[in-house]
Amino acid sequence: MSVGSNIRALREAAGFSQAHVAEQSSISQAMLCQIERGTKNPSLQVAKEIADVLGCKLDDLLDDCQHSA
Repeated sequence: MSVGSNIRALREAAGFSQAHVAEQSSISQAMLCQIERGTKNPSLQVAKEIADVLGCKLDDLLDDCQHSA
């Protein structure tokens, strides 16, 4: 799994829309969409803000990412 797919899975499990997570993370919905699709990677700061909104640790966004490379 990629960071983007982990974010999407956690966001959907929490019942949050892309718009909500993007707004709370101070990024555009378009940027979040690109992150979830894997066409963009979030900066460490943005990833931390997304993790905070989703109520998880930064490590949760990275789970299995290092094994898929």
